[in-house]
Amino acid sequence: MAVTSMRNSSIRDFKKFNSMAATFAAGPFAVPYLVVAGGGGGGQGNVATNNGGGGAGGYRCSVTGESSGGGAAAESALTLLKSTYTVTVGAGGAVVSNGVASVFSSVTSSGGGGGCGDGNPINGSAGGSGGGGSSSGTAAGSGGAGTFGQGFVGGGGQTSGVLSAGGGGAGEAGNTDGNGTGGDGVSSSITGSAVIRGGGGSGASNGAAPAGGDGGGGVGAISGVASTSGTMNTGGGGGGGSGVGAGTDAGSPGGSGVVIFSLPTNAAVTFSGGVTQTSAIVGLNRVYTVTAAGPTDTVTIG
Repeated sequence: MAVTSMRNSSIRDFKKFNSMAATFAAGPFAVPYLVVAGGGGGGQGNVATNNGGGGAGGYRCSVTGESSGGGAAAESALTLLKSTYTVTVGAGGAVVSNGVASVFSSVTSSGGGGGCGDGNPINGSAGGSGGGGSSSGTAAGSGGAGTFGQGFVGGGGQTSGVLSAGGGGAGEAGNTDGNGTGGDGVSSSITGSAVIRGGGGSGASNGAAPAGGDGGGGVGAISGVASTSGTMNTGGGGGGGSGVGAGTDAGSPGGSGVVIFSLPTNAAVTFSGGVTQTSAIVGLNRVYTVTAAGPTDTVTIG
């Protein structure tokens, strides 16, 4: 007759493994995140003025070794229990308007500041990163302020009226090179690949179009060439409008934001019906990228 045996040590190890697995799946979980708000819309007016680019959406990151916006260090990861949490992806702002905030649990990133509007001059709006100021023949608008730990100030316009200012980016101020460019964004590898997000939109110009900030910033209008919008799901600011702000001279909207977070693969995660998301395994965790979610949407861990 065959005899099957198991040593006591094997039984103890099996029980210990099951106990550890159950505890690990129960939480609390340390949750790294990247929360980027919608970018501000580019400026637009009804006078012969070049208008500033939109500021990038606020950029908050907790990935070790990376950065948040505005030159800040990475934040601490969230500690989350099995429960239900708010998740919202902010829309990009319409022309002249601020972007919409993005939210994940207790983390809120502010919408980017809109570029300057009608007037002589008009300043860029404050936001996650600030919108750029206008330029005219008599005066120049100042850039809007950024939010601490989220983004930089927008650039100031020029009294020559030739070149308006770029919106601030998550990684640098707008117009830092003096040529109306949008501020660059910040790179994150939370999804397993390095991606730059949070670029400011560039201002309008009477000459060559200044570049939008790296990370989704739109390009400002020049004579006969339309501005471009901030890139979706980067929080990029929209390009500024030129002249009377109609047709090819119009400003453009900002890009929508994104919420990305990481959890152990054995954590059960479900989303409410309004959420659009994808997920992928990165190392020992599953990374969730939420590209659309309204203010009443949620994620449930458990």
